[in-house]
Amino acid sequence: MTDILFEPIKIGRLEIKNRITMPAMHMNMARNFEVTDALLDFYAERARGGAGLITVGYATVDLLSGGKTNIGAHDDAFIPGLARLARTIKENGARAAVQINHAGRYSHSFLIGQQAVAPSAVASRFTRETPRELGREEIPGIVQQFAEAALRVKKAGYDAVEVLSGTGYLISQFLSPLTNQRTDEYGGPYENRMRFGLEIMRAIKALAGADFPLVVRMNGNDFMEGGQGRRPLLEYAEALAQAGVDALCINVGWHEARVPQIVTSVPRGLFGYMSRGIKERVIVPVIASHRINDPATAREMIQDGLCDMVAMGRPLIADPELPEKARTGRENEIVHCIGCAQGCFDHLQVGRMVECLCNPRAGHEKETRIEKTAAPKKVLVVGGGPAGMSAAAAAADRGHQVTLSEKSPRLGGQLHLASIPPGREEFEQLARDMETQLSLRRVRVLVNQEVDEAFIKKEKPDLVLLATGATPIRPTIPGVELPHAVQAWDVLIGKKHTGPRVAVVGGGAVGVETALFLAEKGTLSGEGVKFLLVNRAESAEDLYQLATRGTKEVELFEMMDRIGSDIGRSTRWVMLQDLQRHGIKTHVGAKVVEITETGLKVESGEGGLREVKIDTVVLAVGSRPYNPLVEAVEKLGIPCRVVGDADKVGLAYDAIHQGFAAGREI
Repeated sequence: MTDILFEPIKIGRLEIKNRITMPAMHMNMARNFEVTDALLDFYAERARGGAGLITVGYATVDLLSGGKTNIGAHDDAFIPGLARLARTIKENGARAAVQINHAGRYSHSFLIGQQAVAPSAVASRFTRETPRELGREEIPGIVQQFAEAALRVKKAGYDAVEVLSGTGYLISQFLSPLTNQRTDEYGGPYENRMRFGLEIMRAIKALAGADFPLVVRMNGNDFMEGGQGRRPLLEYAEALAQAGVDALCINVGWHEARVPQIVTSVPRGLFGYMSRGIKERVIVPVIASHRINDPATAREMIQDGLCDMVAMGRPLIADPELPEKARTGRENEIVHCIGCAQGCFDHLQVGRMVECLCNPRAGHEKETRIEKTAAPKKVLVVGGGPAGMSAAAAAADRGHQVTLSEKSPRLGGQLHLASIPPGREEFEQLARDMETQLSLRRVRVLVNQEVDEAFIKKEKPDLVLLATGATPIRPTIPGVELPHAVQAWDVLIGKKHTGPRVAVVGGGAVGVETALFLAEKGTLSGEGVKFLLVNRAESAEDLYQLATRGTKEVELFEMMDRIGSDIGRSTRWVMLQDLQRHGIKTHVGAKVVEITETGLKVESGEGGLREVKIDTVVLAVGSRPYNPLVEAVEKLGIPCRVVGDADKVGLAYDAIHQGFAAGREI
């Protein structure tokens, strides 16, 4: 039976070999708008991995539409670089497209050197700036710039062009009543607000040719209060199809939206309901996107009529070979994107290029290529957490004989802890994926194995990598020895339980995750909410309360002035919303000075010293490196290297990347 994922499909006259497309994502790899070797290497690997269509970008249509790390399409001077990228993608087996866009009020003035422009002068929470309202006479020029950029894409040899008409950028700013307060023919009624986008599509078809495939990436819902909801966008989708658009790729939300869109707490394939609604209204192919990170989900969405194709962006950053693994029956070998955003979106927020927690080679394909060593060694890796597993896999790829020893019954280390709080289950998937990679490389794995000097002597390794992880810090607070003071790690794994009133001491990632874990106790599950909703057993408001108010009162105390300072920006705002939603009281600038029989004493700048009545105190004040073996290894005269948390406590991203580098350098 044919796998529907790998049935060909046409966008206009363009035939694509399968139903998997890699959507445009800002990579921060272009320089002065020029395509770089890093971009070529990155996309070559994804094309070889089996994606049917790869869309790069977004690319600029003028100097106001993006920064210099965007690919340029606003001048003929950029055609040679665009052509190099098109050839690279096509020669490696995929169809190639470019997404063009104008950011409008999402352009930062410091990047473009002047004030951003928009339909109306409405301030942006994203940039914290107010744009200049476009004059009526300026609009036809921007429409023409889109058309000319599309023609450059065609001249550069691409198979299609995509226009970004969502995510809060200029076209969607014209569509939304939130940002379009104009009174001319581009504002007011919906047919007027659609005019700008439709004029762009018609202009592209007129200049680039009716046969040149045109895809539009549009929102299924803006998720903006006072903005454009799902139903009006169905009408816009119909208008686009009538204007000659050849396919629609359905995006979700604006950058300012307060609904999570890409993080791990978003269920896989959730937003397929949006593509389904649009597919029911148009006859052109409809592409679903966001959190479709495994072939099974993608296949089911297509089979169930939610979409015709699926867009897999970050899943192909995590594993470029995902499509080919699925095509050849090796889905168990896929390294899944877990929606952590640590290496992709969080990097963009601070001006770094896109990388990946799950794939240390992403963005560095050429310089991290592993070649077999001419002098294989016997390597012992101590510790089966993310750093140890990453190191073992890389060392095996080098051709070394690798043994990995883990003292607990399973591999994964703190990935299992990270997977316990609500919405973080994908970290468990990463632990399984990394273990599978060791099996594929025939790494000798020993679990329930304590390593000591005698064991090392018996193994006789040529080199030892110590990845023994970290251990939670026990603070020097008076009363910390009392039985109701417990470690967060013990609470998460179910080793310790709490009373109904809980204080979590420490507002970093572990503290926030533990507070949310405890606040969920006694709440309705997702299945429970659906059952009661479809049976109309409770009101929507009551269901919300039952899903967010549990049986524990949780307070979070942080001595610094910020909660979650070690949480990535893409995840932090979601977690802060969840803290508020679950009624967790947070206290910053609050130093716990004593744990008492009935609670704790807290000192703060404004309130002075006060006592809080608490049943259980949960300690989440951080962790420290755990490395008991370095002296024993050095005593034996064996070369060794300490990696991951055993060297310096960091994020899972740091552990995996450091482990990979250590294993690759042997």
